[in-house]
Amino acid sequence: MRRGRHAQARFDRLGETMYIYIVVRTQIYLTRSIDTALGRVARKTGRTKSHLIRDAIEQVYIAAGGPTRIDDALTASAGAWKRRISGAKYVSRMRRGRLAKLHSSR
Repeated sequence: MRRGRHAQARFDRLGETMYIYIVVRTQIYLTRSIDTALGRVARKTGRTKSHLIRDAIEQVYIAAGGPTRIDDALTASAGAWKRRISGAKYVSRMRRGRLAKLHSSR
């Protein structure tokens, strides 16, 4: 099995793609519309579908921080509601007036 980090593909003298890094091979299922879009962009840019997919994954999950940034934000906000009124009391306050009458008749 090949393993390694993402890197740029190089082209040899025959114009064939030659990768200068070790990779892990995986398979994914794409909808027809995604495959069509990838093919269109690949033809337009001269890049392979695989390269476009790797770049997208890099941008969304690695460069942008991906899900771990969201997890960190959730962890940091844990307990933010601490020492406040209960959820039921909060809802009751929000339903004062006409809205309270509407919900109390149920």
